[in-house]
Formats: sequence, C-alpha cells, structure tokens
Amino acid sequence: MKKIIVLLIFMILLSGCGQTKNEVNILNWSSYIPDEVIRDFEEEYNIKVNYNTYSSNEECLAKLQAAKSGTYDLIFPSDYLVELLIDKEMIQTLDKSKLTNLSNLNPNFLNLEYDPNNKYSLPFLAASVVIIYDSDFVDGEITSYNDLLNPQYKNNIVLLDDQRIIIGLALLALGYDMNDTNEEHLEEAKEWLLELKPNIKAFDSDSPKTFMITKETKIGVIWNAEAGLAMNELDNLKVVYPEEGFNISIDNFAMPVNAKNVDNAYKFIDYILRADVMQKIIEEYPYKNLNIKTQELLSDTYLNNIATNVPDDYFKEGIFVKNIDEAIINYDRVWASIK
Repeated sequence: MKKIIVLLIFMILLSGCGQTKNEVNILNWSSYIPDEVIRDFEEEYNIKVNYNTYSSNEECLAKLQAAKSGTYDLIFPSDYLVELLIDKEMIQTLDKSKLTNLSNLNPNFLNLEYDPNNKYSLPFLAASVVIIYDSDFVDGEITSYNDLLNPQYKNNIVLLDDQRIIIGLALLALGYDMNDTNEEHLEEAKEWLLELKPNIKAFDSDSPKTFMITKETKIGVIWNAEAGLAMNELDNLKVVYPEEGFNISIDNFAMPVNAKNVDNAYKFIDYILRADVMQKIIEEYPYKNLNIKTQELLSDTYLNNIATNVPDDYFKEGIFVKNIDEAIINYDRVWASIK
C-alpha cells in the first residue's frame, strides 16, 4: 500500500513538472495580441499560454513587484520601464541566438537609449498618442492641447488612464518638457488639468475608441491604433498630432529574472516575430509596425491611415516618457488630485 502511495505521489510530481515545461506565463498590455494568435501558438508548439494583462506601465511594475519570483516568463514593458527594470535588476539579459526571426525587426528601432544594444529587450510594437475629434462637433480645428480647455467640450473628452502621459501633455501645453520634474511646473500642470476636468467624460486605456465610436465622447486623447480603428468606423473623425509635441512609446519583449519557462518564452518571441503572425496582430491592433517583412503584407487601409501607420518623420519628432526615479512621487500627488 505504501509503495502504491509513493508511486502515485511520484506520478503527480512528474505530471506537475510536465505542465511547467509546457507552459509560458505572459504579462502584457490589454488589447494587444489577438486570441487567435495565442491559440495558434498553443496548437503549433503544444505550449499552454497563461495570459495576464495590465493597462499602464505602473500597473505592470506593481504586478511584477507583488508577484512571487518566477510568476511571469515574458513581459512587454515600454521604453522607460525597461530602463527602470534594468536599474532594479528585475529583467535578464537576452540570448538572441535563440531567435531565428530577429532579422525581421526594423533596425531603426534597435539600439535605442533606454537599452543600448538591446541587451535586455527587443521591440514589439510602437505607439503614439494622438488627439482624435468629431469634425461635425468641433467648430474649426483642434491643433493644440490648449484647445481642449474650451468650455463647449464639457463632458465630451476621453483621456488615456495613464498619469505620465496625461500629466506630460499638461506640461507640454504649458511649454515645459514632458518629463519635467520641477515641482512648481507640476503644480501648474495640476491646475491646468483641473481646468480641463469638467470636459473629461472618462479615463480609459483599455478601449477608449469605444467612447468615440458610440459617440459618448466627441474628442479623445488616445493611442494611435485606437484612433485608427475608430476612424475606420466613422468618416467624420480627424486625427491630430498636437503642435506642442506628443508622446511616443515602444513596447518591448523582456524576461523577468528567475523566469521558469525561458525556452518557451523564446519560442513565443520568435513566433511573434514571424511576418505572418505580426500581420495578424497589426490587422487587429494597428499600432506602428516594426517588422520589415510584415510591412510588405499590410493592407492599404493600414498603410494610408496617418493614425495607424505613423509616418517615420512624425515618429522621430515624438517624445519618450523617461524614467524619473523618485520624482514619480510628485506625479502621483498630481494624479491623485485629478482622478
């Protein structure tokens, strides 16, 4: 009897080990990889994908810090978060020799300042923040963040639920740097946002396009892909890259230290880097494509939309959110006053 019990325990342990070898635990932005792509990967590689999401870099960091070591195998942090995670020694160096599709990446988006030589990360998709508005509702044009203060827009604006971006745009509207940490300037940004607050209908980073498509809001400060999808639904929507400047970001593949299923994570990265797979992702979530082979496969609907296919010249003018270390506490205070 004892032998049988020992054998059963041994079999259970073996079963558990097998499950660990055949899974990968992913933490990614919401609305970023289609379910179809996940299912196809699971079928092709016989690897179970455990998929969790977040809506901001701050939420990603909080989930990483709260999780037990080894909880996640692959994450998708933006540029400044990559830099922060490197400083905190929370992500590991990458073995690029395990990636057969690495050459598909556009070299213009490699070796950037937040991770020289891409030692810890590789680019996945790029995004920009744009203003989108209903041309039938707006009298004239919107070209500036300061135009959003118009009292006629009361309860008609949807903003991204992202403190660095929204406080950053307030700083830009006031003529300051988007990453300014001067406390007096941040106080001015708070007052600017409080003036804007009556016009704000909602904060939403998951699906802000829905507010525009359903016409619950007539103006949005949202991700370019969300704007592009909304424009595909409604002909009267216009997109603007504000004259004061606008945020751009690159979201990246990165592996936390102590990841348990490293080989499976590499398989997932290499799979995503395939031209046909990235095409499926871009067609559903049309952010700026960074895969040179995929670019040849994309439709004119994507390529000719200034929101989805952000022109390279525009992207070069964009502003990255940067790691501001302890100064984030002052941003937290401003954000608490707004929301």
